[in-house]
Amino acid sequence: MLTFVNIGYKTFKLIIMPILTILIVILVAGVLLWLVNSYIPMQRTVKKILNAVVVIILVIWLLNVFGVLDSLQNIRI
Repeated sequence: MLTFVNIGYKTFKLIIMPILTILIVILVAGVLLWLVNSYIPMQRTVKKILNAVVVIILVIWLLNVFGVLDSLQNIRI
């Protein structure tokens, strides 16, 4: 679903993703991570790195879905 929001002098294009889709992606990522951790033999450090990478990617994706990353582009340091 595509929604346009007019805030003052700017018009923002928002892509609204259903909450069910977000939950399915989180669930699938968790199940795949569990399967890899349970059934593929790896060293403990490699598993920790893999888990951290998957969690970081999922958090970045969620921030992007909820529009937090888009709003950070306007911040000047």
